[in-house]
Amino acid sequence: MRFLESDEADDPILSVVNLIDVFLVVIGILMVVIAKNPLNPFAANDVVVIENPGEADMRMTIKKGEELTRYESSGAIGEGQGVKAGITYRLDDGRMVYVPEGP
Repeated sequence: MRFLESDEADDPILSVVNLIDVFLVVIGILMVVIAKNPLNPFAANDVVVIENPGEADMRMTIKKGEELTRYESSGAIGEGQGVKAGITYRLDDGRMVYVPEGP
């Protein structure tokens, strides 16, 4: 009887079964992480992710449908051509009022 018990303790298949269990748990955790990710390819929501907001290396990733668009900050201040179009006022209750200028 003693020989049968020692054969079960030295069986290499038992350690392989334990490894398979560990891998199944790891795969389950990875699937939960993918499902919680805002840029999940299977989600139907439109998402905007801003990394390092307000810093020189700020990045913005926009997911619209299945399309991902990434914008990276160059650190330079934007400038362009144009004219003043009007004035915006904030009221006491938080609403904004835009008053256009010109004719």
